[in-house]
Amino acid sequence: MSARFHWHPQARLFGPDGRPVRPCGAGAAVPLIPPDPPGPALAQALARGGGFGGGFRIGGAGPAPQEGFETLTSGSTGAPRRIARSVESWTASFAVNAGLFGIGPGLRVAVLGGLVHSLSLYGALEGMHLGAEVHLLPGLRPDRQGRALADHRIALIYATPAQLRGLTLPLPDLRRVLVGGSKLDPGLRAHLARLAPAAEVSEFYGAAEASFITLADAATPAGSVGRAYPGVELGLDGGEVWVRSPYLFRGYAGEPGGARWRDGWLSVGEMGRIEDGFLHLSGRRGRMVTVADQNVFPEEIEALMESLPGIVRAAVLTEPDARRGHILHAVAMGDPAAEGAVLAALRAALGPLKAPRRIAWRGDWPETAAGKTDFAALERGA
Repeated sequence: MSARFHWHPQARLFGPDGRPVRPCGAGAAVPLIPPDPPGPALAQALARGGGFGGGFRIGGAGPAPQEGFETLTSGSTGAPRRIARSVESWTASFAVNAGLFGIGPGLRVAVLGGLVHSLSLYGALEGMHLGAEVHLLPGLRPDRQGRALADHRIALIYATPAQLRGLTLPLPDLRRVLVGGSKLDPGLRAHLARLAPAAEVSEFYGAAEASFITLADAATPAGSVGRAYPGVELGLDGGEVWVRSPYLFRGYAGEPGGARWRDGWLSVGEMGRIEDGFLHLSGRRGRMVTVADQNVFPEEIEALMESLPGIVRAAVLTEPDARRGHILHAVAMGDPAAEGAVLAALRAALGPLKAPRRIAWRGDWPETAAGKTDFAALERGA
């Protein structure tokens, strides 16, 4: 009999309306679980458990898994893909996080995103498995999420940077913010420090296929995504990051994706370097382009842009150029009046060939369900 997720005897579950959610009988649980309402969806998942004959997936299209469970990729560059996992690939890190962050009975935990997003599903299942008091807050406006966090005196949250940007109310009871999806920019980090001065921020770098890869904290150098998460081995081959750990996925269920296996090691296509034990990422191999025979990673330029005054969100798009290979242009949300200063700073830091030639400004920002930039929408101009 394979391992199972379970509803810890001391765990308590609350939906977005603040009402308690009761356990679901195993006989009533179904393998393909509608994501809304989120409380009953999680209760269904826990009733299935992911054991042999009890596989499940919340949301998404396609047949149900026979055992284990499936999550979905973020879909930032296309349609989300189904990720097949064993229960053990998550429960192994439940035990690690219980020790690192004190997750267990009595701790008030909240997740801000929908359960189709693997970070939110992970945080909710982990809290219930370890006996915490779990509050599911997807579907609420950010101001109502903030009010719920304050009213319920939440001590720990799982969230993406996009979800954190919408919070504006003071959160004096918050003690830990677990961030996944992308790095915090300096402005958002300062914003969190004002809202929740007692909270320690821990950033995870990972992927739907690999789960946790590194963990960053206050001691992590600027620009790094941290040291290897406990139980993870990191390797480099030609600048490509490879990972071996007990947290890796089984494979794609349905359409193939970009992750590659080699002798028990997994790569999701990230390029980077390791300095003094800290991993520094350059960007995705699939997004790398050449400009005048130089390799350019748009992610590095995006991070630089988001560190500059006047920029809230940034994306770098590329187009072919017969002379230089590619030319770059940027899309940004923020203050258009800062464009001159931003372009000058980019040219000074990157040189005239790697710096974006222009900036297209937006009043909104297209995002995937996981809170990541929807590059496909930006390319379409949607």
